[in-house]
Amino acid sequence: MSANDATMNPKSSPAYRRVLLKLSGEALMGDDAFGINRATVEAMVADLGEVVRLGVEVAVVIGGGNIFRGVALGAEGMDRATADYMGMMATIMNAMALQDALRRGGIEARVQSALNIEAVVEPYIRPKALRYLEEGKIVIFAAGTGNPFFTTDTAAALRGSEIGAQIVLKATKVDGVYSADPKKDPNATRYSTITFDEALNRKLQIMDATAFALCRDQKLPIKVFNISKRGALKRVVLGEDEGTLVHV
Repeated sequence: MSANDATMNPKSSPAYRRVLLKLSGEALMGDDAFGINRATVEAMVADLGEVVRLGVEVAVVIGGGNIFRGVALGAEGMDRATADYMGMMATIMNAMALQDALRRGGIEARVQSALNIEAVVEPYIRPKALRYLEEGKIVIFAAGTGNPFFTTDTAAALRGSEIGAQIVLKATKVDGVYSADPKKDPNATRYSTITFDEALNRKLQIMDATAFALCRDQKLPIKVFNISKRGALKRVVLGEDEGTLVHV
């Protein structure tokens, strides 16, 4: 590599060996009102492919808001546990769709569900998940924690801790954590890094309280970034100044 190439590409090796990517169901919608936007998923697959080719082991926890949103009005007044189980099944549908898109993109992936639906997807078994990761396969964790009253944010913190991920990558539609809502306050500034305690003191809503506390207790950093920004995922994995790093 020439000196000029080194200057243009100061970081070419990944900063993390194993990551847990938290994808919301809404991230799959693109600009659609609900459902799965094919172009959005294909762009996501391309970004994941770049990271896998760097040798990074990737696990994904996926939400179900894009599907559950379509039945949310009908679920109004429904028993909370029942609604949560419906949401878990929506995450399984998303996981299967992402797995299929990855397969078509030439990337091997396995879906593991916290709900037992063995005719469709395999159950969550930690040793198998670790083996898949070591083999270079993407592992998609579906159905949250398998329990009602817990969010997929909590599932991301839990699975990230279980598999020994070095960081939780929280994919959003904004490019980090800001001092205020950037849509309402033109003077809002993005934090490049912030500690867990600072985020709590400033009442910044990064993840739900249970997930946030688990990450802090396990000293598991969180990176908040914009998944719809092409190349952002790779820049995050390379340790570049993309999004906001939340750390101990």
